[in-house]
Formats: sequence, C-alpha cells, structure tokens
Amino acid sequence: MMKFLKEWGLFIFIIAAVLLSRVFIWSLVVVDGHSMDPTLADKERLVIVRTTKINRFDIVVAKENAADGSTKDIVKRVVGMPGDTIKFDHDQLTINNKVYPENYLKDYQKQLADGQLEKTYGNYPLTKALTDQNRSLFVSLAQSTKAFTTDSTGNPTFTVKVPDGQYFLMGDNRVVSQDSRAVGSFKRSAIIGEAKLRVWPLNKISFF
Repeated sequence: MMKFLKEWGLFIFIIAAVLLSRVFIWSLVVVDGHSMDPTLADKERLVIVRTTKINRFDIVVAKENAADGSTKDIVKRVVGMPGDTIKFDHDQLTINNKVYPENYLKDYQKQLADGQLEKTYGNYPLTKALTDQNRSLFVSLAQSTKAFTTDSTGNPTFTVKVPDGQYFLMGDNRVVSQDSRAVGSFKRSAIIGEAKLRVWPLNKISFF
C-alpha cells in the first residue's frame, strides 16, 4: 500500500482536486444564441467560476425560469446591482445619477447608426435555434428600433429600480436580447457564476 501511495498518491490527489473543483468551484458552459454578440458568439465555450463575487458589468451565467415552468441557462452582463436606479436615454446609461460608458457595445451601436446592423443580422447562419423566421425578426427589429438599447416596449428612454438582493442582467446585443427588460431582475441564487475564460474556439481563447 505504501509503495502504491508513493507512486500514485500525488496523481490521485490531483485528479480528486480537479473533480471536486469541477463540482463546487468551476464549470463549462456553451453560449446559446446571439444575445451576447459580438462579445460572445453562439456555441463558444466558457469557464465560469461559481464562488466569485458578482460585480457590475461582469458576464455571468444565470438560470431563467420559462413560462412553462422549465429553466434554462443564459449568458448575460450584470448592468444593475441590488438597489441601483438605472436610466437609459437614447443609449446613454446612467446608474445612480452617474454616467457609465458601455464600450463593449460600440461595434453594434456603430453598425446600427450606419444602417449595417440589419445586414449583420441577415447573415447570421441558420441553426435549430435560429430559424429563418427569427432571423427575419432580428432584421426587422434593427430596421425599426429607436435606439440600440430600448425597454421591452421599444422606448429609448426608461428607468428601472433594481430590487434589493437582485441583479439586472442584459445581453450585449441589446436589439434582440431577451433579458431583465422583459423577464425582470434575478436573485443572487439564480446566478450560477461569473464567466472568467473563453476556451473555444481556440483562436479566441481569452480571459474576461
């Protein structure tokens, strides 16, 4: 037994540590859909950490309750922290009376201003999740939206008070993202963890 432990003990310890950390500390998730474009693309793989503190503008994975009682994992960005008052006015974000730039939105905001965003949406590849009908809806939304960020009714000026203990999550692809603007804020218990590392595709490996 002692000989076995000397030869294999360290290896067994490393494997056990990895397996335990996989269960309690980190996990792999797959981006599903286009709500975080262009920051994160459909089918990209992320490593999330379950034990980290959640901060404003972190990218997180959360559980969303569907109308039929089922749940699904979604990837969104934390825009509002508990108790925040959030205001959008034609794409200018103000939180608690302080203006915050959203540089991660600049690419698609510029495309929208230049009339190119509808072409980008029209070139999204069709998948089981993205049908031709949904893609056409994306194009229509890009053509008709009054700003890159609007509320669920299309108003480019709106204010949200985030309840205590909850978080306001939004996708970076604001024109088409279904997020807290439509489904409401999320309790901390619904947030699984923070995205820390993109591991796929290999040419886009990066930390957040």
